[in-house]
Amino acid sequence: MLTIIMETRNNEAELAQTLSALVAGAVEGLVSDVIILDHASRDGSSRVADAAGARFCTNWDMKDIVRSARGTWLLLLEAGARPAGRWIDDIAEYMTIGKTPARFSPSRLHRRPFLRRIVTRAAPLELGLLLSRQQATAIAKSGMPLSDFATGRAVRRLGSELVPAWVAVGNRLDADEI
Repeated sequence: MLTIIMETRNNEAELAQTLSALVAGAVEGLVSDVIILDHASRDGSSRVADAAGARFCTNWDMKDIVRSARGTWLLLLEAGARPAGRWIDDIAEYMTIGKTPARFSPSRLHRRPFLRRIVTRAAPLELGLLLSRQQATAIAKSGMPLSDFATGRAVRRLGSELVPAWVAVGNRLDADEI
């Protein structure tokens, strides 16, 4: 079983996109629970999380969050990121044979422009992070942001792609201009 953990701050639309993409994983029995760690959102993020059956935490300690996860593996995502392709099968297989953390492959359809890739460093969770709860428990510290789990970790690459969160954020900003 897999626990999904995301941090959010005023990402109602992006959160809805990610949660809707994860429904297939819940239906297949892969996703056991979703935990949303909120940073004082003033939008409808809590309502979106509640409608999806996710746990919405406004005050948390990272050690307690990791310990409370129901899954034996954790998938850390940014709000707005969406797994694509055969992600359910890839993760299920990796959870049975993998021992080290893993990330999704970058989306071939959604790439930053060349110059932006050169100048801008990718966010630590841009490709997500899959790790065992045991590994996460050893890393977790009080007051730690979710992105610190991904910093400086040797990881494997999953065959499935992840549409990064910046695509959803860009789409929302483009829609706001119309």
